[in-house]
Amino acid sequence: MTIQTKTKRWGNSIGIIIPSETVDKLNIQPEDEVVIEIEKIEKKGNVLREMFGTLKSKKTARQMVNETRKELESKWMK
Repeated sequence: MTIQTKTKRWGNSIGIIIPSETVDKLNIQPEDEVVIEIEKIEKKGNVLREMFGTLKSKKTARQMVNETRKELESKWMK
């Protein structure tokens, strides 16, 4: 079973909370031994900031908006 949870400061350590749904489903009791596989999820930064300047086009943003609008109108406004 895979769950996603956040870490919490616990004294000088970092702990995790196992959601109650998971505890109930797996019948986990205090002092039970469990195996946990840890994978850190990388936080995504500001997507617009990352993309800025990466698209190479000779068209202006206004031209691309107008073209997209025309395509959508022709597709959905028949």
